Amino acid sequence: MIAADAHDLVAQLGSEVAAVLSTALERVTTLATTGKIDRASLRALREEVDHARRAAIMGQQVSRLAAGRVRIAHERLNLTNLLREALRQRGREIESRGIEVRQVLAPAEVSSDTTLSFSFLQAVLDWCFEHAVSRVDLALDVRSWPARARLVCSFAFEHPDRVDTNFASLEAERGRTVETMSWRLLHQTAAVLGLTVQRKDDGGRTTLTVEFPETLPARVDSLIASTDTEAEEPGTLFANSQPLAGRHVLVVAPRREVRNTVREAVRNMGLMVDYVTSLDEAAQFCRASMPHAVVYEGTLRGERLERLRAEWLDAVPNLAFVQIAEQGKAFELLHENGRQFASVGRDAIVQQLPAALSFELSRLVGDGT
Repeated sequence: MIAADAHDLVAQLGSEVAAVLSTALERVTTLATTGKIDRASLRALREEVDHARRAAIMGQQVSRLAAGRVRIAHERLNLTNLLREALRQRGREIESRGIEVRQVLAPAEVSSDTTLSFSFLQAVLDWCFEHAVSRVDLALDVRSWPARARLVCSFAFEHPDRVDTNFASLEAERGRTVETMSWRLLHQTAAVLGLTVQRKDDGGRTTLTVEFPETLPARVDSLIASTDTEAEEPGTLFANSQPLAGRHVLVVAPRREVRNTVREAVRNMGLMVDYVTSLDEAAQFCRASMPHAVVYEGTLRGERLERLRAEWLDAVPNLAFVQIAEQGKAFELLHENGRQFASVGRDAIVQQLPAALSFELSRLVGDGT
């Protein structure tokens, strides 16, 4: 495994965060001076702050992976379905950002860790969406000899009119523009999984090729989703340290004390967490980007929540829900409208919410493969 150099990582993280926050600070200074900010600048400001936050979280993830604290649980997984699920999870983001993604995906099964593999595919998408200025081409196939699944991702990271092909010596410098924290996370996750990664930058365009050494022979039922697999017990899901790092959770909690308790409970999970105080804010948030899980106060239950739940599940069938019950200390699984979801008592948020989130997210990723 290739370990990240700590000094290099800190230097890059500091540079990347400082650059984007400098631009954000300019916008804030303008706002403070004029007292006005247009909608486009406000959106840009939010994106810049979010970029800095994501970079910081990615830096933490790279450090954790490089420290070797992750155990790999090998199991048979359908790589094609896992990639489709990763793309479906990002569907609203793709639409809102106007990104075009072309997929040519052949059936492929590998032996790997499902949760970490899903995180790797999300890291690939993070990197692509951060830098692509053209259509993103994704292709998945299986080489015949040696038998290896191969993921190829290609996109332009510079507009054609800005690329001067007469200066080939500048190609390496151009390539470094895509080596941001998202690339570091992609590369480090691949190293932990034992994947082979190659990247070629040519004329403002980059092509990433990832090979999966532990590719399995195709099965007759490989395209049939298994429906009779029992969900694992919550206690079996913690072989990895921060196995869900990088997942996005939306917390809907009107009360500040509940939001603060949730923040403390998930602080060391490596999650990206956003907080809203009402269902209207949650609906507005999800119109732009869907999270992987929604944690909500039980006091919000009702027709409005159920309509939103149905709408969100229609967009992302594997969206996880965790309810914070008003009373009790139990972590229990509830069944409503033919769907299972977790519930945690308000008095046990710190102790039980990490287990509930890990259980629900891991279970639903498994269902999607």
